[in-house]
Amino acid sequence: MTNSVNTNVGAMVALQNLNATNNDLNTTQARINTGKKINNAKDNGAVWAIAQNQRAASQSLNAVRESLQRGQSTVDVAISAGETVSDLLLQMKEKALAAADASLDTNSRTALNEDFKALRDQLGKAVSNAEFNGINMVKTGGTTIAALANSDATSKITVASQSLALGGANVTVGASATIGTQTSATNMIATVNASITNVSTALSKLGTGSKSLASHLDFVNKLQDSIDAGVGNLVDADLAKESAKLQALQTKQQLGVQALSIANQSSSILLGLFR
Repeated sequence: MTNSVNTNVGAMVALQNLNATNNDLNTTQARINTGKKINNAKDNGAVWAIAQNQRAASQSLNAVRESLQRGQSTVDVAISAGETVSDLLLQMKEKALAAADASLDTNSRTALNEDFKALRDQLGKAVSNAEFNGINMVKTGGTTIAALANSDATSKITVASQSLALGGANVTVGASATIGTQTSATNMIATVNASITNVSTALSKLGTGSKSLASHLDFVNKLQDSIDAGVGNLVDADLAKESAKLQALQTKQQLGVQALSIANQSSSILLGLFR
């Protein structure tokens, strides 16, 4: 190798190695600071793009979860109203049975009729007040729930409305029904019995719908966790590994500085040749 004061090849090599070490050190420090080995598209474009797409899918599932939770809450309110309606019908049947007794005096039948009408009106109020977020599933023309089931909104879980209003398909007791006479009380027994059966069927359908929403919500939660874990596997840094690498690079950096210092002194050695 030619000895020259114009070109110091050793210093060039030492500087190149030191720069490479500094670059590696900066990368490692960035990974430790952010906790990610792929922090932007420059680090690894392909992996970053995959991770970004999966992040979009995970965030979309937040909307699915919210839709399922709203739907579940709405159905649960409808079920609560339905259970109240069922209990009221049982009490109304009891009043109708008592009023059907031929030996009952007029005052007693009148009192039973007033109780029956109070229960009837209470049933109507329970149905009309069964709202959640402005949605009522049990009134006449109630709203059917269609909750999002996937992140593309191409699939939905539907829970059909069940009318429990007075004089409807399920509760056949009219809004002005009474048991003021023995005959009307006797006829009312069959009407109330049919209503109890219909309401039980309607509640069964609502209960099945609520269970479906809850089951799918649990699945979506697990799916979102799995996607987030997958993104972490792609982009998260192994901090234990990076910590060990940081120690090695810091030592290598110090050695590189020493090597560059020695290389820079080599040209001054040439002065001894001219003494």
